[in-house]
Amino acid sequence: MHRLDSSQRKYLRGLAHRLKPVVLIGQKGLTGGVAQSIDQALEAHELVKVKFIDLKEKGLKEAIALEIEQKMECQSVGAIGHTVILYRRQSQPEKRRIALPAAREDEGAKG
Repeated sequence: MHRLDSSQRKYLRGLAHRLKPVVLIGQKGLTGGVAQSIDQALEAHELVKVKFIDLKEKGLKEAIALEIEQKMECQSVGAIGHTVILYRRQSQPEKRRIALPAAREDEGAKG
């Protein structure tokens, strides 16, 4: 998956503003069931919010978010408080719901 540039992440954060969290992560962290729920949500919606309900330590939340990115082949678009916004482009073009703005040339070279 290509890395999103800052304008694309900003666009996706704007779309996510109206969304409610679809997956909740409790004190057990990223379990098999939670991972499966995130994968299904990304497959269905492309853009989802995941909320940490029992984890208050910022470093632990960041580590779990990174693990989710790696396992689910998605990207974190942003995080606010106890909520992280994740995006994974639908693999089937006919099922895509989100049309990303074109990547800016100046940031494409960095990525």
